[in-house]
Amino acid sequence: MSQHGAKKTQVVSPACHDVSLTRSNYLWEDAPDPEKFSQCVHCGMCLEACPTYQETALEPHSPRGRVYLIKSVAEGKMQLNEFFKNPVSTCLDCRACETACPANVQVGALIEEARGQLYKADPPKGFSGLLHKLFLHGLFPYPSRMQMLGKLLRLYQKSGLAFAADKLGVMRILPAHLREMEKALPKLSRPPVLRSHPETLPAIGVKRAKVAVLTGCVMDVVFSDINEATIRVLRRNGCEVWIPKAQKCCGALHVHAGDRDQAKQLARHNIDLFLSDDIDAIIVNAAGCGSTLKEYEELFKSDERYRDKAHLFSEKIVDVSQFLDQLGLIAPKGKLDMTITYHDACHLAHAQGIRVEPRRLLAAIPGLRIVDLPDADRCCGSAGIYNLTQPEMAGQLLDRKMNDIPSGCDAVSMGNPGCMMQFQVGVVRHNRTEKIVHTIQLLDWAYNNEEAHRS
Repeated sequence: MSQHGAKKTQVVSPACHDVSLTRSNYLWEDAPDPEKFSQCVHCGMCLEACPTYQETALEPHSPRGRVYLIKSVAEGKMQLNEFFKNPVSTCLDCRACETACPANVQVGALIEEARGQLYKADPPKGFSGLLHKLFLHGLFPYPSRMQMLGKLLRLYQKSGLAFAADKLGVMRILPAHLREMEKALPKLSRPPVLRSHPETLPAIGVKRAKVAVLTGCVMDVVFSDINEATIRVLRRNGCEVWIPKAQKCCGALHVHAGDRDQAKQLARHNIDLFLSDDIDAIIVNAAGCGSTLKEYEELFKSDERYRDKAHLFSEKIVDVSQFLDQLGLIAPKGKLDMTITYHDACHLAHAQGIRVEPRRLLAAIPGLRIVDLPDADRCCGSAGIYNLTQPEMAGQLLDRKMNDIPSGCDAVSMGNPGCMMQFQVGVVRHNRTEKIVHTIQLLDWAYNNEEAHRS
């Protein structure tokens, strides 16, 4: 692979004294940490937990195999070539292997660091490079551009252009998975919260906490109704809500893609902004974002200026379901006559260890019937932009997930926008009738039903 144009530095962990690692083929900052990959004893407990290994049965596409490859590059036994790139790139980074691992190997961090080295050695080209340039560099870091994109999408949907494009067959020029995504795109009826809401909103009733809300980039454009529901539910539970207008994308998708420099730039901005006010917690309603935000300290482990600040920042990050559970939910009295099942988003269940909290919130809603989803914490194939860059594998995982949904469900609940988009693609593909909802929406509907009953 070409290594032209990128600044090289021999990076060897000071904690590691293994001479073989002085021959490392990781040439840039943030190389995979020897202390992490040396913990793997190749026991194989991770194999059955890994979705890509389940689909392929190939050792390099297992967590154990990927860790071995990462170690081989560090020992100079292997180059940053295609044989290495393919297994590392096709990993979902779902962290299911970490849940299964008895040695607590941080496979997710190793994969992200390895992708960072690959990104420096040979930046993405072709369709993948176009996606990176358009989304990761051109749109996500700029809230104003994301808001403009939202306006254009609303115009596209409301003006009849979407209907016309479908009838005229214009969409047929796109690959099948992109056509499905276009059909699955929610109706964008609300403007982004960053533009439509004041910066501070008072608690309803007795004030119990002051929180900041991270609105997210995709979340605030495509799922602004979920952000609105999050703010309403927090206020109903006695929270004063601060919505910093200058906030930006958290950089989660950049970290997953290996673009660590852009991720750090965004992270520094958000750290400085959110730590500028005295708040009890920074609330996140997107599992993938929350996982990365909690790992900012790992991202800045080589940055003396930001390492401690990143630690303070990450300590304040709380998923909305966990926060409400810890605060003590003021249970809604409004009834929801629905049958639902719950999907564990990977970066909520495996990366953050949040499983029981969302289920406790759902159980507090009167009338709501909850049935178990088989393999609820198995990845749906969304995984950041994995469903764009690896559509075949993502599609296989999605089909299996849709087949697991119990019959008779009105809705599938979850805590991550990427999963919601992927499930909605599944609804379109399989001609299903279930609604795809965020856990916080169900709570919001129950509160609204309570008010409607009173009036």
